[in-house]
Amino acid sequence: MKFYGPVGFVEVVEKRPGVKTTEPVEYSYAGDVLRRSLRYQAGESVNDTITPSQQISILADPYARSHVGSMKYVKWMGTAWKISEIEVQYPRLILTLGGAYNGATVRSSDSGA
Repeated sequence: MKFYGPVGFVEVVEKRPGVKTTEPVEYSYAGDVLRRSLRYQAGESVNDTITPSQQISILADPYARSHVGSMKYVKWMGTAWKISEIEVQYPRLILTLGGAYNGATVRSSDSGA
């Protein structure tokens, strides 16, 4: 299955001298969905939690290669998913997605993607 969609990075931005904040930015990438699965995760509740565990391989551009540590989420199938692991296999990055991402994202109309 093919993938094309936004990958979210969270960057530190200096608003004015001495005042820094974090802001999400998105860039679109093409790649392949390598794995689509669900896993049961034992928690504190009686029933286990079902967590998605997808893997998406993207072709990394120079920006992605130099900002790997800032990658936080992937928008796929209408949801922003948290990146739980990044495997570096240049020129590709293998992104393992965990649960839903709850941090700030770029609104669809604001996306540079």
